[in-house]
Amino acid sequence: MKKQRPVNLQINTISFPPAAVSSILHRVTGVALFFALIFVIGAWAVSVSSADGFDCVVQSLNGWFGKVIAIGTISALTYHILGGLRHMVMDLGHWEELGSGNNSAKAIIVLWVVLTVIAGVLVW
Repeated sequence: MKKQRPVNLQINTISFPPAAVSSILHRVTGVALFFALIFVIGAWAVSVSSADGFDCVVQSLNGWFGKVIAIGTISALTYHILGGLRHMVMDLGHWEELGSGNNSAKAIIVLWVVLTVIAGVLVW
């Protein structure tokens, strides 16, 4: 039996629908938030240890690296919340059709980008 299988699968030519991108981003931001907790808990621990520790954390967060970490954490949290709300609405039986699911995914991604830009401007 001869099967028709692709010989060379080119990953860069595969295009995912917006709903798949949204679902993957929700999982990726969940993992990113887990790793962001390392920085957040570390900053909390150092800041409450002493006045010098608090000053060190404030100085670190005012630097460019601290701002990038803060914006990235806020961005991941924002998308994860938006994606989670979208999944909750889908669990209630809405936006399950192909068209409405893709439209809600596009809306969530656009809203996430807008909110990330706003957060970036406010943090920087």
